[in-house]
Amino acid sequence: MTLGAHLAGMRAQRPLVQNITNFVAMQTMANVLLAAGASPAMVHAREEAAEFAGLASAVTLNTGTPEPDWVAAMEAAATAALARGIPVVLDPVAAGATGYRREINGRLARLSPSIIKGNASEILAVAGRTSASRGADSGDGTDAAEPAAIALARATGGIVAVTGAIDVVTDGRRIARIANGSPLMTQVTALGCALTGIVAAFAAGAPDRFHATVAALAYYALAGERAAAEDPRPGSFATAFLNALHDVTPEQVDALALVEYADAPL
Repeated sequence: MTLGAHLAGMRAQRPLVQNITNFVAMQTMANVLLAAGASPAMVHAREEAAEFAGLASAVTLNTGTPEPDWVAAMEAAATAALARGIPVVLDPVAAGATGYRREINGRLARLSPSIIKGNASEILAVAGRTSASRGADSGDGTDAAEPAAIALARATGGIVAVTGAIDVVTDGRRIARIANGSPLMTQVTALGCALTGIVAAFAAGAPDRFHATVAALAYYALAGERAAAEDPRPGSFATAFLNALHDVTPEQVDALALVEYADAPL
């Protein structure tokens, strides 16, 4: 499958993505998934999270505003989904900022989620390495996190995506580096969290989740480029970005994605 074919397949499937995400990201994440062509569900109650996960096409876990009941719901939903072969995407927001975040993200990572997606500092923290995080912002470059991402992918048996100026995706054997995007994407809150939902939507039903993750990040970054070209101000960019997610075609993804592949070092 080409990268664009993953976008076309996602839109044809219209996957139901269950999101246990943070208070800041809910509306943005739902709008992003709708614009892309997926179906969002914000289901986080501990009493129903696992049951709903059995109905979903994919599940996302975001630890941006963690509370004990929500973390328990994440563990239950992830366990239920993984038992059914449903992809689970973990977004370990600010994983290294506090002891509580290190502990809960470590627990969730030990469930072996299908995909872990975070900025460089978050991936370093989940992998047990030293990071220079500044809350939810990364103080590290993706190149510094690449060895940790490879090790983490091998440890979990899943995919690890590191976001930044150059995005990095690895399954422990392969590496892809994606050079598209716009700095304005960091100026609108929750766009990084919303990307987790896009990754989940692309992974739902995909025969190769590594390639699906690369396609998701390339598509998202291309939408950012398109929106920035339309209006380079954060407020207008946010609206233009949703429109771009709707408008970007599979053919444009294939033609414009700047992706470099390599084998992961042993």
